[in-house]
Amino acid sequence: MRFLILGNASKPQAVETAQLLHAVLADHGTVVLTDLHQEKDLSQVEADLALVLGGDGAILRAARQMGYRQVPVLGINLGKLGFLADLSAEDVVACLPQLLGHQYHTTQHLMFECVVESPAGTQTILGLNDVVVHTGPPFHMLDLELRIGDEAVSRFSGDGLILSTPVGSTAHSLSAGGPILGQELRVFVITPICAHTLTNRPLVDSAEKVYTISVRRGESVWLIVDGQDVFPLSMHHRVTVRQAPVHFQLVKVPGRTYYQTLRDKLRWGTTPHYRIDSNPPP
Repeated sequence: MRFLILGNASKPQAVETAQLLHAVLADHGTVVLTDLHQEKDLSQVEADLALVLGGDGAILRAARQMGYRQVPVLGINLGKLGFLADLSAEDVVACLPQLLGHQYHTTQHLMFECVVESPAGTQTILGLNDVVVHTGPPFHMLDLELRIGDEAVSRFSGDGLILSTPVGSTAHSLSAGGPILGQELRVFVITPICAHTLTNRPLVDSAEKVYTISVRRGESVWLIVDGQDVFPLSMHHRVTVRQAPVHFQLVKVPGRTYYQTLRDKLRWGTTPHYRIDSNPPP
């Protein structure tokens, strides 16, 4: 097998873990490339599996580095939560026979293209998690218009708006009151941020549609893609989000499921910690 070792060198133990994996994998295949500084263009690299060290941010960066030639990703958690990167380095070494024997499942996940149009030109950013339009200093309320296809759907007044994929639904969107989506769905969720109304609620709609966000009022407005790329916006910009022609591929080894991760990482669906009565009634 041909391997990539990617990740975030600033995470504790990232360099040491990469060296350990490189030594172990060398006996079973070829490590085509190692990049812990997230600076190399991976769009032309041929590989069978990418091992990404760090947290979910490292995986988001790796997905964008790979561009339109996505390699299946196995996340190794060196961060705090690790929702996508849910294995330890020891787990990977233990399940190496399964990986080499292709005894794993690869899930396919929606990615998006965020197209930013302005008088200065057009820029397209590939993403996996979410697109956020948010107020900046002095943090006054924004007015944003959302169009789906050719229809003006809604106008949002508040701190901003999140347009998220199912993978991103457990991140910023969830914190803003959005729903948890099945990760392999082909939909987007639009979640207002602190909307100044009682009627605006998150909306889930098809990824087959095109979503356009325009600024109608706002002194300082920022576009954030996957929590990593930041761009200033004005009323002269138009932000269009559409599904990308490629999918993010996440490797899942036996025994690790999406609902198990929800329970373990986010404590979703668990029962309250009831007090045990030491003196139950007769």
